[in-house]
Amino acid sequence: MKVMQVLVVTIFLFLFHGSSYGIAIVYNGFQCLNAINANDTTVSNTPVQSRFEVIEDVGEGMFRLNLTGGIPRIVNNNQNVCIDNATALGYSGIPEVDGLPAPLQSIDATAYFSGRNLVIVINSLFTDLSARRDSFASFFSTSNIFAITNTLFFEFNSLTSSFRLNKLIHNRGYTQTTSGSTNFIPFLETVLPSFNDIPRDKTRILTPISSIDYVLE
Repeated sequence: MKVMQVLVVTIFLFLFHGSSYGIAIVYNGFQCLNAINANDTTVSNTPVQSRFEVIEDVGEGMFRLNLTGGIPRIVNNNQNVCIDNATALGYSGIPEVDGLPAPLQSIDATAYFSGRNLVIVINSLFTDLSARRDSFASFFSTSNIFAITNTLFFEFNSLTSSFRLNKLIHNRGYTQTTSGSTNFIPFLETVLPSFNDIPRDKTRILTPISSIDYVLE
């Protein structure tokens, strides 16, 4: 059995490093009912597939990936799992080109694979598109912008050719600008590196209770 495990790992590494482009790992689940509340893992009736596909082998175990479908949403001590395809992918837009920012259907990710452990980092930006300006006054406010980082830690199972998600580190930063009340303070900026539940709180370290296995495709 031990020999067979080593053989499977060797074959996998050859495939992953020798011809990595197009290789993907996938997890099938259901979309989160609440699109943006990180504490709500209630599932909807909409099936969705979380898919990481290799788009570039950078070398020394580093890879660039493309993520579609989102990632599992985890809450500690809660066995429910849904797939967040809103904040995990986020928005993108340039006013002169795109007009308003639009939801992304895919986003780049970066990975490191040691042969057993796989670490994937995803950075996204989410906006509530709430920017407004009072035409009869000088008041204005930008949208609420959330900078989101998800770091996923997997372990490769050679018997099933799958990757089990063991840990997820989640952090949400926040920024918004509003008009000030005087000429000396023309605008007010709020910038918080961490705002998951309350301002200046800690990064979340999440451990899934349910098994979350990404299958090699």
